[in-house]
Amino acid sequence: MLSPIRTLRTPSPIRTLRTSLIAGAALTAALTLSACGSTSPAADAPAAAESGGSTATATASAANAADVDFAQMMIPHHEQAVQMSDDLLAKRGIDPRVVALATEIKAAQEPEITQLTDWLGEWGADTGGMSDMNHGTDGMMSEADMMTLDNASGADADRVFLELMIAHHEGAIAMAQTHIDEGGNADAQALSSAIVASQSAEIAVMTDLLTEY
Repeated sequence: MLSPIRTLRTPSPIRTLRTSLIAGAALTAALTLSACGSTSPAADAPAAAESGGSTATATASAANAADVDFAQMMIPHHEQAVQMSDDLLAKRGIDPRVVALATEIKAAQEPEITQLTDWLGEWGADTGGMSDMNHGTDGMMSEADMMTLDNASGADADRVFLELMIAHHEGAIAMAQTHIDEGGNADAQALSSAIVASQSAEIAVMTDLLTEY
């Protein structure tokens, strides 16, 4: 039997980390906006002030093309991570530590999908689709990758899941970092910052687990 590692004895620390990161980043963004004043809404995003919203609402809802691209791309990216987790969780004989990690990933990313979808609705944009994703540079898995995971069992399934999810997370981190640099919506950028930090922590956990396979 695999010996447990201290990093993932219980799933709660990762979830707690992700939640605290989002809250902290949002607070920082709010303080920054208060100090610097409101920003101008992007030309391709609806202006809240014109729809009767307050100045604060206009600032909070201001979004540019980078914000829209981030949300449209991260939704299918998260959806695939949830699918990968579901595939792993449906198997028998899986390392409990990998089961815990897959459970945490699914629990964290499903609410983020809802949030991103809500933002796109507020910004007057559609949700895009997986056809827009670049399988490779953005960490999205190909059909062959997904089939490999689907067909794997036991310790082999553990290893395949960890290897694929590390690459998947690396793609998400790159997307989120680009959005932090180029986005205009403070709340969305706070989520990107949380994704970078929490998924980096999860990569460290998965890398440690892989040393045992």
